[in-house]
Amino acid sequence: MRHDKRSRQSLIQEIITQQAVQTQEELSEILAAKGMPATQATISRDIKELGLIKVPYQDTHRYALPDDHVLGATRDRLRRLLREVLTGYTVSENLVVVKTLTAGAEVVSEAIDKMDWPEVVGTLAGENTVLVVARSKDDAPRLASRLDELR
Repeated sequence: MRHDKRSRQSLIQEIITQQAVQTQEELSEILAAKGMPATQATISRDIKELGLIKVPYQDTHRYALPDDHVLGATRDRLRRLLREVLTGYTVSENLVVVKTLTAGAEVVSEAIDKMDWPEVVGTLAGENTVLVVARSKDDAPRLASRLDELR
């Protein structure tokens, strides 16, 4: 059975928030036990794309989600993501439709949400498109400018 990247990465996030995972090998074993086996290379790539960090745990370290309050890291991550996956965007009324490479929309959407920009009501991600809802027609072009600044 083929598992998609989005489901696997979601499961990884769930796993590391529920238990202390210290190594990629341990994560691989847990994923396999949950019916979603993945190669070490895939897990390594997922860890990088999810921005997972190692934090102190007892006398060693464990994987964790990046601190949502670290705006600088989020801005750097969004900048990297946009450079890698953004293919364009269109502004229409109070909406900004962001086009990405295949499978790039979810991580871009999450990164935009974490930026906590006052103009953004919310985002909705598909496979290669992010719908960013702005508070007003005047805010949508400001969002587009923010995207341009990060590229």
